Amino acid sequence: MSFRLRTAKGKLKIEHSILDNLRPVLEKLVAREDIRSIIPGVIRPVRDAKGGVVTIRITVPVQNGWKAIALANGARQELFISTALSESQLSDALHEAIKAAG
Repeated sequence: MSFRLRTAKGKLKIEHSILDNLRPVLEKLVAREDIRSIIPGVIRPVRDAKGGVVTIRITVPVQNGWKAIALANGARQELFISTALSESQLSDALHEAIKAAG
């Protein structure tokens, strides 16, 4: 069984829904040349993600980029970010995207 992925700007792969306030941040991020793609994962409820303010924490390197956790609206969502950026460069890009979307 195959799943057809819907894409936004060709780089945001949408297999699952995306946290409400997270979508504009991801759209800002995929507009960058140095981000190959972003694949949002499953959304799970958590206690430490109060309010609509988005925070994104880079967790571990993966084969073609980084895994990160986005927190907002009482939930967490895994993000798989395909990029050649270093952890600190990606962290700066995430902060810029959050500010620009806010």
